Amino acid sequence: MSIKSIALVAATIAATASFASADSYFEFGENLESSSILDLGLVRAEGAGVVEIYDFATGQVGELLGTETVNAGANTDVRVNLGSRPKQDVIAILKVDGQAVAERDYEIIQ
Repeated sequence: MSIKSIALVAATIAATASFASADSYFEFGENLESSSILDLGLVRAEGAGVVEIYDFATGQVGELLGTETVNAGANTDVRVNLGSRPKQDVIAILKVDGQAVAERDYEIIQ
């Protein structure tokens, strides 16, 4: 394999890796109804992982409120059981292999 071919393969791998990390996101908007089960809708993950919901009342990540596992690709109707209704804003963090790949903060509507 020539050096030019190796460089092309390396560039292709790097471009794919960058694209993959941009492929994780939360689809729903910025408001959620106050409920002990938060409906996040579609969550797309670049790999199998977990959605973690944290208190975000102060604008900083606080107490962990609940988690839900997700598969690689599109996960429809993702729901996270918190056990009780959140009274303040929350933040959802999607982690794949222990690394945060997407996040969205939500205003909780009472």
